[in-house]
Amino acid sequence: MQESRLFKILYHLLDKGQATAPELAEKFEVSVRTIYRDMDALSDAGIPVYAESGRKGGIHLMDHFVLDKAPFSKEEKEEILTALQSVNITQNTNSSQTLQKLSALFHLDSQDWLEVDFSRWGSGTFDNETFELIKSAIIHHKVVKMHYASSYKRSGERMVEPCKLVYKSKSWYLEAFCREKQALRTFKLTRILDLEVLEESFVRRVFPKSAESSPEKYQQITLRFPKEMAYRVYDEFHKTQVQRQENGELIVSAEMPEDPWLVGFLLSFGTQVEILSPASLKEAVAQEAKSIYEKITLDKGESKCTL
Repeated sequence: MQESRLFKILYHLLDKGQATAPELAEKFEVSVRTIYRDMDALSDAGIPVYAESGRKGGIHLMDHFVLDKAPFSKEEKEEILTALQSVNITQNTNSSQTLQKLSALFHLDSQDWLEVDFSRWGSGTFDNETFELIKSAIIHHKVVKMHYASSYKRSGERMVEPCKLVYKSKSWYLEAFCREKQALRTFKLTRILDLEVLEESFVRRVFPKSAESSPEKYQQITLRFPKEMAYRVYDEFHKTQVQRQENGELIVSAEMPEDPWLVGFLLSFGTQVEILSPASLKEAVAQEAKSIYEKITLDKGESKCTL
């Protein structure tokens, strides 16, 4: 019990800088005499603790003292190193020296178990640079000017006040206040074609929770895939959205936005997907497939035909 209280007193002094004996006695529900005995015990253990009299006096630790042997279990030490490594990699922070120091302090090797690369295959460093620029703009509250290609076949310049980066469904997104729409909008990082962080600063806006996290209304869709497409189906949909039939076919039920992106997404499966519902989505995909076919035949100089 005393050992636990000694650590708590030590942490309190490290955090607050100083405390009086009566304050510590009240906090830890012991007598003032017991606190002074605890001070003697800490001093005997090599902790540079001292008492100072006077109106501004109290119990202190010597300046620059640090606790160089943290009482963590091996599992807790590993968790700390793992968490720090994750932050170091995903945020590209310069904490590698801190990681090395903690590894040496804990007498543990830091396992190189995680690597994050924001760039697409063969895209060089553009995606990584985009991520870093946006991160800097968020931290320093700088306005961003960007050329953005939306999923509604629109492309143009946007002026935004970046709020935060969000990772969802295997992609990074930027949540930002769009000055054109005068509302909070979400932008996919891979659709940002050009990006410039301006010198103009902005005051971060406070959005109600409903504006930040209200779910969009999506259309319920049902799809059928042959068993050979399982590798792709489970890439794109969670297993709870997939029902395997006795013949091996896969029925997918999911809520998705019925927009041009979804049409293109379904066309990427070619003849390996059947749209069961809704009928409006089936018609939209058929019309897009027809347009693709007509374009191909015209490019070949063949006569235009209908499906």
